[in-house]
Amino acid sequence: MGLATALLLTAGAGGVAAASGDDGPARPAGQAGEREAAALTGTAKLFRKTTEDVTFTFDAHLAAEHRTDPSKATGTFRFVHLDRPGGKGGWAEGRIDCLMTGGKVATATGIITGTNLKEIKGGRVGFTVHDTGGLDRVGYSWASAGGPDNTRKLPKCASSAPFEKVRKGTGDFDVVPWKVPYPTD
Repeated sequence: MGLATALLLTAGAGGVAAASGDDGPARPAGQAGEREAAALTGTAKLFRKTTEDVTFTFDAHLAAEHRTDPSKATGTFRFVHLDRPGGKGGWAEGRIDCLMTGGKVATATGIITGTNLKEIKGGRVGFTVHDTGGLDRVGYSWASAGGPDNTRKLPKCASSAPFEKVRKGTGDFDVVPWKVPYPTD
């Protein structure tokens, strides 16, 4: 595993997280009165006691008409892990292929379409975000797998618990709770 891949690794405990549940504030979905089924948006840097500079960005959406199929989610993700601001490290970006939210927790996966680490291109990675309204939390699928290159067979909408904290003043994430259509009988 190269230095750049090693830089993408961070300590933490992993586990599969998929959330569902609470209603939240309605968000416009483009048409009057319609709300998208779920969303995860925003950018923030992770808290580190070292010089590491780690940033996650999400723009993931599940349209109202796809509320029963989280694998119809669309959007993008990007993560960057540098040894120090402006330093050496790795980055990846890709397309979202699944999004589930419950309350203020979101779990999403996506396929890496661009990266400076050839061994992870085309692989699936997962993310979990807890939108606390303050210092949000983030988790990622490779926390327990040794690196993003070890998650190629990751199922859709699977990730770790959101164990990392966001650095104060570096950004924020917003989670729109999933509107699951439950049977009335």
